[in-house]
Amino acid sequence: MNEELSEAERLAMLRRFEPVVRYTRGERFFPIEVGPYINACSLWVQTPNQVPIRLVSQGELTVDRLIESRSHGVGAVYYLKFIEPLDLIELARYSFNEAWKSITQPGSKDVFRSGLGRLARVGYGSRLVDALFSVSLLVRGRVPGDTAAAAALAYQRMRSAGARSSYYGRVVRQDGWVALQYWYFYPFNNWRTGFFGANDHEGDWEMACIYCTEDQAVDDPQPAERRLAPCWVAFASHEFSGDDLRRRWDDPELVKVGEHPVIFAGAGSHASYFTAGEYLAELELPFLTPLVRLVDRLQDRWVTTLRQAGAQTNKPAFNVFRIPFVDYARGDGLSIGPGQDEPWQACLLDEQTAWAICYRGLWGLYAQDPIAGENAPAGPVYNRDGSVRRRWYDPLGWAGLDKVPPPDLELHLLSRQREEARANCSSLKRQVAQKSERLHRLGIEAAAIEGRPHLAKTYNEIVGQIDALSKELAGIRQKLTVEQAKLEAFDWHEERLRRGELPSPRAHLHRAHAPSPELDLRLGGLAEAFSAISIGSLMIGIVLLIMFARQYLLIGLAAMVGFILFVEAGFRRQLARLINSLSVGLAIISSLVLLFEFFWQVVVVSVLALGVFLIWENLRELRS
Repeated sequence: MNEELSEAERLAMLRRFEPVVRYTRGERFFPIEVGPYINACSLWVQTPNQVPIRLVSQGELTVDRLIESRSHGVGAVYYLKFIEPLDLIELARYSFNEAWKSITQPGSKDVFRSGLGRLARVGYGSRLVDALFSVSLLVRGRVPGDTAAAAALAYQRMRSAGARSSYYGRVVRQDGWVALQYWYFYPFNNWRTGFFGANDHEGDWEMACIYCTEDQAVDDPQPAERRLAPCWVAFASHEFSGDDLRRRWDDPELVKVGEHPVIFAGAGSHASYFTAGEYLAELELPFLTPLVRLVDRLQDRWVTTLRQAGAQTNKPAFNVFRIPFVDYARGDGLSIGPGQDEPWQACLLDEQTAWAICYRGLWGLYAQDPIAGENAPAGPVYNRDGSVRRRWYDPLGWAGLDKVPPPDLELHLLSRQREEARANCSSLKRQVAQKSERLHRLGIEAAAIEGRPHLAKTYNEIVGQIDALSKELAGIRQKLTVEQAKLEAFDWHEERLRRGELPSPRAHLHRAHAPSPELDLRLGGLAEAFSAISIGSLMIGIVLLIMFARQYLLIGLAAMVGFILFVEAGFRRQLARLINSLSVGLAIISSLVLLFEFFWQVVVVSVLALGVFLIWENLRELRS
């Protein structure tokens, strides 16, 4: 496509649908060109079991030097380093200015207010795992605490020097679709230190994609961008993938300003959402994956078999062994895009863009975090391990759209499938007729020689052939039934398409991410305070029990946990549900204990009861 369209035509296509991005108050970093960022970085390499080596110093790095060919052996990780630590005076000055701003300008778009804390939104078990995660930050690789402040100052200097809000646009044709990709580069992700999220890392690439059909008539006089018709929109968002990433153009959840879809960006994380709100995001630690799966199965059983989710028929939204974080995507801060606070500067991105294609390293600090959350990402083309991103080489498959034909091809493909189904039906009918005749002949032959001792072996062979052919014929008839049902479905679907009817715009969604609902907490402030101190208080209580009352450790631990559960249930107005769940749980435990203690008695009584039941059923049959 890039060979067929000029730069001006591609830019016009991208400009026509470029998204509007709305941020949350307090957001510090917005998309910029990569040039100023590269110039502000140093380039490093980390080889296994060695100290990092600086290859190019800060202030000396250019795009040309970045893409130079280098080889430091297997396992080498190349990365940029954006920030050097602040001295204490700079850090104190920045912290004071931010605190003063929050006091004197509470309504400013630069001031963030968290509202209901994330710990109050989740259960006690999730808070316990979250505490373990917080402690893990002390021992695993992470971005230093003052890096976010230094990055904010460096970004402010870039903005003062003229760096503008930018995106990198790419136009790709694939399987009849035209994909318009919008790549956004943020110099820093301060989700952890700025908004109580999961991680901080230097560099952050996000992407949105609009999928269009194109009228490619040779004599169409319209410009290339006017021949596009938007059908689907997909936003990158944390670990979501496939169908859940995209929304149809007519989906009411998709907010648009004219022809420009609106992205609500997560504060600090920069993840993209379709609706303004506060989203509960989960982080799954690799070593907890077996426990996550076990709890998911238990939750399914608790809901589907024991019906213990109240009025809810689905399992709980969050697993106790996944760590919850809030992604604030309120859209009440700066807005960038057509007709907004700031316009976009559009830059083209394609297979000839040297910094994207030739540099496979990380776009920020390699913190050597074993779960990768604090490590910088790679660029738009590559994953952290140097392999090519699917969203680059397969834009359709990335959003689960590879199975969906463009609307202008759907009737044609449907016609071809119907012809194939008709041909299959004809072939299967011929097979049914042939094999039915063969089966009849075998039946006559078997009936003729049945009971003749000297033909017993032949008779047994024919019976075996009859059984095998009968099963084969049944399978063919089943296939014929399926093909005939397909033909009916194809006819019905074609009629709907010709009438212009479309399926529900949300029929493809499996796990649509919705904003977290507002919790109805009693004594909200007290509930939040209790959520914040409960885990620490439990840890202190365990230590005190061990030191002063070790003989009562189990009883004391059970009492503390029980107290916390009942207090939380009271805050959440779920005491009745908790009591019901505890009653069912205790009943199950009691049943298991009784079964263990009186196993053989239970077996004997069960067998006697079964015998009496069988006698009763048989006698009832005699009387009828």
